[in-house]
Amino acid sequence: MVTSMSETKTGMVKIKWVVSFIGCPKDMRQTIRGLGFRRMEQVLEVEDTPSVRGMIHKVRHLVNVQE
Repeated sequence: MVTSMSETKTGMVKIKWVVSFIGCPKDMRQTIRGLGFRRMEQVLEVEDTPSVRGMIHKVRHLVNVQE
């Protein structure tokens, strides 16, 4: 679950894919791939922009936001 969406000092946010998207609609699968994830348990550091925040919000039950 998303605990908080605070940004780091550099305007980046770390996200981790923790729940499989099996059984999810196609648009959620595309959102996970669009964020840059390739496999489960992968941690990415992405730029903290409104569009990325919207993507994280859409799949908030599949990812964790790390501080």
